[in-house]
Amino acid sequence: MKTLIIVDVQYDFCLDGSLAVKGDFANLFDTINKLSNLKTFDLVAATQDWHPSNHISFASTHAAKPFEYCEKADQVVWPDHCIQGTRGSKLHIALDQNPINFIVRKGMKIEADSYSAFIDADGVETGLHKLLDIGNEGSEIYICGIAADVCVYFTALDALKYTNKVTVVQNACIGTSAEATNKAFKDLQEKGIMFI
Repeated sequence: MKTLIIVDVQYDFCLDGSLAVKGDFANLFDTINKLSNLKTFDLVAATQDWHPSNHISFASTHAAKPFEYCEKADQVVWPDHCIQGTRGSKLHIALDQNPINFIVRKGMKIEADSYSAFIDADGVETGLHKLLDIGNEGSEIYICGIAADVCVYFTALDALKYTNKVTVVQNACIGTSAEATNKAFKDLQEKGIMFI
C-alpha cells in the first residue's frame, strides 16, 4: 500500500493567509497536483487544521502575543487561523482535490493542538492510520505540504510509528523559513526518513 499525505494546504497558510508561509506556491500546487495524480499511489489523503474559534493555540485566547511561548497554553501561540468553516480553513482552490480519497481534520479540540496528522498533542490518535490501513507489511507513506518544519515534520515523525517506509517529497513542501526547514529535514533524515 502506497499512500500520499498532503498536509494542510489551506488558505490561511498560503499567500495572504493569517499564518501564511513564504514560498513558491505556484510550484507547490503544480508539484502536489502532479504527485497526487500519479497512478502509483493507492490512496491520497489530505489534512486540515480545523480549529474552534477559542483554540488553545491562538494568541487571542490568552491575550498573548503571537509567535511567542505562552505559559498558560504551554506552547508557542499563533494568530487565529483555520477556524472551522471559514475560508481560511478550506483547502486551497489551486489544490486538485479530485484524487483525494480522505480528508482528516485535526486540532478540533479546544484544549489540544495537533501538528501531526496521526496524533494530537494530547496523545490521542486521529484515526488516519486506520483510514489508510497503515501498519501492514509493505506500507509506504509519502508526505508533502505545509509547513515543512511544523506539521509535515511531526506527521513524518509519527508516521514512523506505523511503518519504517516514510518519504518526504522535498520540492512539494514549504516551510516557515529555509533555516527551520533544513534543520527539520536533517533531523528527519537522521531518524531514518527518506527524501526525494
